[in-house]
Amino acid sequence: MAWAIRRVGLSILLIWIAASIVFLAIRLVPGDPAELLMAQGGAPADPGAVAALHTQLGLDRPMAAQYVDSFRRLLHGDLGESLQDGTPVAGEIMRRLPRTLELIGTAAAIALLIGVPAGLAAALRRGGAFDRASSAVSTLGLATPIFVIGTLIVLIFAQLLRWVPAGGYVPLAQAPLRHFGLLLMPACAIAFGLASTMFRMTRTAVLDVSQRDYVRTARAKGVARRRVLIHHVLRNALMPVVTVLALQLGTLLGGTVLVEYVFNYPGLSGMLVDAVNARDYPEVEGIVLVISILFVTLNLAVDLLYAALDPRVRQG
Repeated sequence: MAWAIRRVGLSILLIWIAASIVFLAIRLVPGDPAELLMAQGGAPADPGAVAALHTQLGLDRPMAAQYVDSFRRLLHGDLGESLQDGTPVAGEIMRRLPRTLELIGTAAAIALLIGVPAGLAAALRRGGAFDRASSAVSTLGLATPIFVIGTLIVLIFAQLLRWVPAGGYVPLAQAPLRHFGLLLMPACAIAFGLASTMFRMTRTAVLDVSQRDYVRTARAKGVARRRVLIHHVLRNALMPVVTVLALQLGTLLGGTVLVEYVFNYPGLSGMLVDAVNARDYPEVEGIVLVISILFVTLNLAVDLLYAALDPRVRQG
């Protein structure tokens, strides 16, 4: 219990550090959000109007005062309002976040269903035809940029075969089949590289664990091959796989920009890019804070899973 409390406390500290870094970083980036807002349409911004907008948005206050006010609002669950249109940041994030989570979750499920069994089969048939072929495909998946994969998927399935539209988003309640059709293409684009990573990690981990002394001892005692594989090899080989998956998912939370752009998918990453370009401080801080919380939560879940799989972790 004490170990779990320490991990939760450390996670909260990491979230605070991440939010503080973002607060300082976006204010050090060149560009004035007030000038960007007032200069829309190409006309030069009026200095008086810019100064008035500074006061209205609180940008003329000392940075320390802005920092304290920002975290005071965060403690009350208030992420502020967008500098662009005045809409509540929390509401827009909550509208887009489920879409990104659904996209990443679907991609992860596809990657696991393909990568882990393929990696296990390749390790059990090391040096065989399947091992060589699957390793070549995984190398291709790791080497090909995600926007190239996405473009090829659109070209083949939307332009040539015309099985699905080229992109977009439809709510699940409005049209379930169309919803999953539009979701599957960007999910597969993400899953291709992710499955390659899962394949490599599973294959390497299974080969490594298979050479451990306790596995050899179990085999020497005549334990059934299936039991050795499940209870001794897979149980220990999946730990590094889970770690890499959690790190990859955390990275994808803010890294699906290219996929969302290629498939015109209105997720959280696209919102983050627009907010950075507009120097929309509340939106950037709110999005990064949500991503940080999810990333830290994923890592905390992995630590707890490690502790469940290996009790020695709790002694660290």
